[in-house]
Amino acid sequence: MRLSRQTLWLQPVAGGLGVGLMGFFVPEVLGVGYDIVERALNGDMLLKLMITLAVLKIIATALCYGSGNAGGIFGPALFIGAMIGGAVGSVAHTLFPGYTADPGAYALVGMGTAFAGIVRTPMTSVIMIFEVTRDYTIIVPLMISNLIAYFISYKLQKEPIYEALAHQDGVHLPGAGSHLESSRLQVSHAMQPIPGAFTPDTAVAVAAARMGSASLDGWPVVGPAGFLGMIRRAELDRSLNGGHGDRTLAEILSGRLGMWAPTAAEFPHVYPDQNLSVALERMGDAHLEVLPVVSRANLRELSGIVTRDDVLRAYGIAK
Repeated sequence: MRLSRQTLWLQPVAGGLGVGLMGFFVPEVLGVGYDIVERALNGDMLLKLMITLAVLKIIATALCYGSGNAGGIFGPALFIGAMIGGAVGSVAHTLFPGYTADPGAYALVGMGTAFAGIVRTPMTSVIMIFEVTRDYTIIVPLMISNLIAYFISYKLQKEPIYEALAHQDGVHLPGAGSHLESSRLQVSHAMQPIPGAFTPDTAVAVAAARMGSASLDGWPVVGPAGFLGMIRRAELDRSLNGGHGDRTLAEILSGRLGMWAPTAAEFPHVYPDQNLSVALERMGDAHLEVLPVVSRANLRELSGIVTRDDVLRAYGIAK
């Protein structure tokens, strides 16, 4: 439910007033509450008080964030967890005093469990509690309760609290899901068929005329032996300006050095099963907007081409 924008100025006032009224009658609900948490860990709190503080702290935290006031996640998570854990421990220790630990141990596990469920960091919770206690005996029950809390919180709310708050402020950071989705995008998802490759004996003037109507800055050259390389638009322009329009593309390719030579086993290329990020990286290294897609079994077997615009469209950031 969204409140009217006309009440935007009134919302922080209402939230602050609500928290203030709770704090007036129960002062322990205000602030970080580390002293209250310490009392729960020592087992010095009554069951009724712990339940009351847990309920009021949940309401106060929700009021702060819901009304646009400043609030915290770390402190309230530990506070609420300690109160609920201590309450459960008090009940368990009263019913089964010979089989259960003191309420402080339950409060400690409750702190870690609440933190793992709210912040969605179960391993961080384990390390944090171990740093506080330096006791290995509590790790196993803490890990079990953390996993249960993580599972339940994920089922009830897919989006973690910090991501939800960031989205509320208009900040959209990449998460694990978006990284996994982008990592699944391969060159085969963006490549396009071979656009009528040049032959090695094609004249520069003819190749320049054909590329003049295309938006690509490179074009594949395929001979009897297979793929030879990509001819650049700039190379064709230099040959034309130098009065060498009758030269063949084979002469240009054979004049290259290093990995650009047609006899070399390596030239800027990608495979169909490679990640699209690899294609972008190699385009930048080769200063090309198009790359050939070749077979892993045979570098001279051209499967298609992939352009920068193709990659951007696959990522959903181009028209």
